[in-house]
Amino acid sequence: MLVVDNKISLEKLKQMAKDRFGNLVKAVVDTAKEIMAVDGELHADQERLLLDRGSKQQDLWGINLYPEKYGDDDFVEFDSMINLKPGQNNLSRGVDDKKIRARIVKIVNRLVEK
Repeated sequence: MLVVDNKISLEKLKQMAKDRFGNLVKAVVDTAKEIMAVDGELHADQERLLLDRGSKQQDLWGINLYPEKYGDDDFVEFDSMINLKPGQNNLSRGVDDKKIRARIVKIVNRLVEK
């Protein structure tokens, strides 16, 4: 697992995808710190890594990145068990709030460079 707080290359994400799941890289984004953890087997593992580094639960959102779809709307998929947050009115594995989804995409786009 790797915490990305500056930049990660698209090529590195492609290699991570190939090495673990074939076509995707699991990631957890901290919307407050504007960082993400990548390349874990489970979103929960990446969530724990960020929590141990001082992130707050309410700021963490699980996503999947599809490196081969970079630049496309399908590059970021909002689907993770860690996103079930009834206390924040997020009742699905997705990210129900459009503003939070947009913030996540903005953070990912800033951290991933082609």
